[in-house]
Amino acid sequence: MSKQGLNSADNAQWFSLTNASEDWNTKLSAVATRYNRAYRQEAFDLPAEVEAMPIFREWTSGNLEAKVASPFWDVAQPKKGQRCLDIGCGVSFLIYPWRDWGALFYGLEISTVAQEGLNARGPQLNSKLYKGVELGAAHALSYPDAQFDLAIATGWSCYYSLSYWETVVAQVKRVLQPGGVFVFDALNPDAALAENWAILETYLGAEVFLEPLAEWEAVVRKGGAKIVKQQPGELFTLYKAQF
Repeated sequence: MSKQGLNSADNAQWFSLTNASEDWNTKLSAVATRYNRAYRQEAFDLPAEVEAMPIFREWTSGNLEAKVASPFWDVAQPKKGQRCLDIGCGVSFLIYPWRDWGALFYGLEISTVAQEGLNARGPQLNSKLYKGVELGAAHALSYPDAQFDLAIATGWSCYYSLSYWETVVAQVKRVLQPGGVFVFDALNPDAALAENWAILETYLGAEVFLEPLAEWEAVVRKGGAKIVKQQPGELFTLYKAQF
């Protein structure tokens, strides 16, 4: 499988924003490229055996989306006036009902396509509640200490190693107020769809780590958070943790 790199404009913007190690940069670039291409609706050239998989047909039909999504508000619905940070938000501000909650929403995203699109559209949806999406990575949050009541990180932890996740948890703890809530999800490697989904994602350009859920949980606890709720899904298990 060939992996296309970011275009020159993406590279200039992306690498000026992160001080990650070379290995992390490789992973971050691969994930950014995979989602930039998807948001641009570019075609992916996949082997015939991958396209023959049932999960590929679910992906092309759009039916896979519901199985991958983790509705964070099921375990921690934002409250009016709270400051919320959605890390790796994708295009979620165009999908979930953030305006109904009256909370202030900030976003962080590595896809330049998603970030630019949201910043063009978000203020039109609610200019008071929408606080903008920054381009950046979860391991190097640029926000002040104790700025947020709630941090959200769903749909992407599986693309990175546990050591990367350890750094993310430390950054989340720093930007949350004492007692703040962290909602995240982790891919359940024992889920029926997990292995085939991981194969599909790898061929789409973003290799997946199939780590035991207990190891993701251990990293969060080591970072000083208590897991207070969890909700299993078809692929991902959703967690609510509190520092």
